[in-house]
Amino acid sequence: MKCLQIAVISTVIACSGAFVPTFSGVRSNKVCDVPSSTKSTSSRSSSVTRTALFHAPTNTKAQQDTGFIATELRGAAMRLHTREQAPREGEVEAPAKPAEPYVPNHMDYLRFLVDSRHVYVAMEEIVESTPDLACYRNTGLERVKGLDIDIAWMASEYDLEIPEVGSAGLTYAKNLHQIVKNSIPAFMCHYYNYYFAHTAGGQMIGKQMSALLLDKKTLEFYKWDNLKGIKDKVKGDIETMAATWSREEKDECVEQTRDAFIGGGGMNAYLSGRQSPH
Repeated sequence: MKCLQIAVISTVIACSGAFVPTFSGVRSNKVCDVPSSTKSTSSRSSSVTRTALFHAPTNTKAQQDTGFIATELRGAAMRLHTREQAPREGEVEAPAKPAEPYVPNHMDYLRFLVDSRHVYVAMEEIVESTPDLACYRNTGLERVKGLDIDIAWMASEYDLEIPEVGSAGLTYAKNLHQIVKNSIPAFMCHYYNYYFAHTAGGQMIGKQMSALLLDKKTLEFYKWDNLKGIKDKVKGDIETMAATWSREEKDECVEQTRDAFIGGGGMNAYLSGRQSPH
């Protein structure tokens, strides 16, 4: 049974990505519900290395939905999945599987939670300090308080020293602060993918880690009050905002999808062995 669990974890976590673009954005300050005629241009540079992508938000009603999220954001995200993950939409070649799947331990998972928390702190700070993002405050998607509880519990329960934030969390959080200064549409791609991916593939990872390491305990990180209602409200706010964007600004948002995958997927490296010292 443990071997089966490890194999499933590897399938969930080990997404392929050979692309690590540097983060770049363009200036375009947009409010949540007020149109603006601000125009902008963008540039993009990239460096290439191997990393892990992460699961994008799912939308079972995509065929009926003609909004910006379903037709553009989700489509860009699904194309970055492998055929194994998304048989009809995935376009990324799956990586070669290791002879023996990596088995994450408690410290690996704690590092994952610590780095994840650092990124969520950045997200919450950005939303709180940016007037144009006021409608995304206190949505119920926030994860910092739950992660504070989980990190303290794991350290106590398994006699672990809480680690410093690693390079994956530090780098992504720093990049997010820069991105929002240059382009709110670009930042919103990261916001959407990071929060909504956690409600989809992130929950799958959480269940597998719980079964493997925590005696099936569900962490606060994976608990929401009325998740469907929260997601519907936030998606509606994103659609309202996107409706005010120019075609160029919508493209800026969609073009950040790969960067969002790589930034968010950096935390998963702790669970696949690429960031673990053991």
